[in-house]
Amino acid sequence: MLVLVINSGSSSLKYQVRDVEAGSVLAEGLIEKIGMGNGGGGDGEIEGPRDHAEALELVDAAIHEALGGQVFHAVGHRVVHGGERFAEPVLVDSEITRAIERLNPLAPLHNPAAVLGLRAIAQKWPELPQVAVFDTAFHRTLPEHAWRYAVPDELYTNHGIRRYGFHGTSHDYVSRQAAALLDVPVEEFDAVIAHLGNGASVTAIRAGQSIDTSMGFTPLEGLVMGTRSGDLDPSILVFLARAGWSPEDLDTMLNRQSGLKGLAGNNDMRSVVEAAEAGDAKAAMALAVASYRLAKYIGGYHVAVGGAKALVFTAGIGENSHQFRALVADRLGALGVELDSVLNLERSRDPRVISTPRSAIPVLVVPTDEERAIAEATAAVVNSGR
Repeated sequence: MLVLVINSGSSSLKYQVRDVEAGSVLAEGLIEKIGMGNGGGGDGEIEGPRDHAEALELVDAAIHEALGGQVFHAVGHRVVHGGERFAEPVLVDSEITRAIERLNPLAPLHNPAAVLGLRAIAQKWPELPQVAVFDTAFHRTLPEHAWRYAVPDELYTNHGIRRYGFHGTSHDYVSRQAAALLDVPVEEFDAVIAHLGNGASVTAIRAGQSIDTSMGFTPLEGLVMGTRSGDLDPSILVFLARAGWSPEDLDTMLNRQSGLKGLAGNNDMRSVVEAAEAGDAKAAMALAVASYRLAKYIGGYHVAVGGAKALVFTAGIGENSHQFRALVADRLGALGVELDSVLNLERSRDPRVISTPRSAIPVLVVPTDEERAIAEATAAVVNSGR
């Protein structure tokens, strides 16, 4: 089955066409500046598509050329927030689209774009089955004591304020790949998975299921990220609000001006590492804060899963920054973690072990592939007709 995988942003549309049986990518690309055209493209400016429907015309043309007459059979969409309703991928109809749209307030930067993509596909290819794959779904197995906030109950019952977790598609995929590498049945796999990119989260896996995760009501909670603060005392926000900061000011500060950017002036991990190695004290402190925060979570989740059988690094930073992996591992000596410095330096697209035989917990690097996971989930839903 050929599946078109769509990841819609507010002004972008990332796509892949995958042959699910062969596991291959037949076409891929990124359409940017959607809705940002200047109407004429003058003065050297690039005019983008007017909307997602027009962007799909560009995708269609690119795919038609790449596939050489082959046609795809279904479309799989990454949807960030599934709320409490969606615990697994679903076949999309107009009612499902409206239900996803009702979740827009929980993910205002992400879900509205997914809805635009769903409707644009339905308009262009009305007979083509669409499947929504939710980032939050894998974390629906969190026990109540892990997803509850200690706030008045009506905030949950009336407003849905609870911990949802994100990056679930990646955590699910990487868990299965890591279990296979260690030759452990996924139903018996206990691990800590660190998905480290510009957005970062860590998940406690017990018996192959998510039982705790660092992101919460939104993707802001938890680890230090590229531009997001992660955990902080909520009274800071009350203090700043009383000092005159608006909700918009606070949101911008927390989501776009904090994290590595706030500490080191740059949200790119490679640049921060290079600056730290060149003697930049702020960059070194940013790495210390980020690695310490992650190490604390790993230690807590090691306890939560009853003893992890693996620590797994994935996503852009987790897969590529041997320096940051080493900083984190150096803080885990109490758990008996020991990296092999040579294996840690190696670069590969293959899942691999980077710890020494003496390490009490195997440390793995497992490349994530969310598009593959979405394509496989889409094919499974379409074939089952659910």
